[in-house]
Amino acid sequence: MRTVARSRSSRFPITVRPTGTDIAVADVIARNTKPVPEMIARGLTWGADEKVLLFLVAAGWLVSRRGSAAQRRAGDHALLVTVAASLLPHLMKSLFDQRRPDRVMVLSHLRGVPFSGKRDDAFPSGHALHMGALASAAGNLPTRSRRAIWVFAIGLSLTRIVVLAHWASDVLVGFALGAILERFMRLWTGYPAEASNEGKHADS
Repeated sequence: MRTVARSRSSRFPITVRPTGTDIAVADVIARNTKPVPEMIARGLTWGADEKVLLFLVAAGWLVSRRGSAAQRRAGDHALLVTVAASLLPHLMKSLFDQRRPDRVMVLSHLRGVPFSGKRDDAFPSGHALHMGALASAAGNLPTRSRRAIWVFAIGLSLTRIVVLAHWASDVLVGFALGAILERFMRLWTGYPAEASNEGKHADS
């Protein structure tokens, strides 16, 4: 289980320690990775960066203003969820401290592992949180599109483990939080909870 240690001097931040499985996974990556796979993973992980996603979603929101009511609603939902998914990790990182695996597995840098972000900002993974929200929102799409987005979202989330920016559990928690956040935001935005049967099977 993940262990948590509270600082004696203050209530926050709370120190979160990696699980045994987290350490084992990071150790395997640190001992077996190579510079080329690390470079590829580092490039791919930008696809889940909050700045990139905010830009793309904002552009999509502007385009949606000329669409139907359903398209405008979807645009509003995507924008609000992306903003919320950008703010939530920053809030949580101010409450929790966890050393990134690339600061623990120091010899991994000889194999091409880069340094990622602030040293103690491992928990949770903001990239995975965005991808969890994306995967959840894709539940309304036709089957093929939905599955493609799920593969894309899970794949980009896993790159955060490959580059040792996050422990495996950070990515899992972040992905789950993103999915929960997206479903919660539907109550506010009016984004449809379920796709119509016609929409679900149109691309199957």
